[in-house]
Amino acid sequence: MYKKLKKFLLSEMRMSHIYQPVMIKTLLQQKGSSHRSEIAKQLLMYDQSQIEYYEEIVKKMVGHVLTKNRKITKNEGSKYLLEKFSDLSKTEILELNRICEEKIQEYIKKRGDNLFNHRKLSNRAIPGSLRYEVLKRSKGKCELCGIDRKIKSLDVDHIIPRTKGGCNDISNLQALCFSCNRAKGNKDNTDFRD
Repeated sequence: MYKKLKKFLLSEMRMSHIYQPVMIKTLLQQKGSSHRSEIAKQLLMYDQSQIEYYEEIVKKMVGHVLTKNRKITKNEGSKYLLEKFSDLSKTEILELNRICEEKIQEYIKKRGDNLFNHRKLSNRAIPGSLRYEVLKRSKGKCELCGIDRKIKSLDVDHIIPRTKGGCNDISNLQALCFSCNRAKGNKDNTDFRD
């Protein structure tokens, strides 16, 4: 198996992404067996687009509320500081951490499976053959900013978002780089083709 994996990783691997080596690495680290969700978590560690997505959530929502409205945090550029953190004892920090975890679990229990349903609906995979046709039609470029797929990975975007009734028909799909796709989100039905 060693020779087969090494040959695959060094010479045979023809791919445009990191998925295969991340999965193999995860399986190696987990003694040859790993649940699909663990492999997905490992892939997420390399997904800059998701980090950028949550950085915007921190900046525009969470950070704004805790800094401007509640005066609990302080913003210094891209860094947040907890006001008067040095005044807290180790016991107080442990207690506050416990309360935070309780609040998180309480919210998860309240919302249940609906916690991230808004993201699940819009993130179902598009069949590979359809994805191929959309990317071929776009000539491997973002149909909004024009960046090449070799520079930034491309997503297949629903012109009319699925959350607003859009379908997986090729006439409703366009190629957008991950930055343009995150910026568009499901706000509107702008068609950037041509």
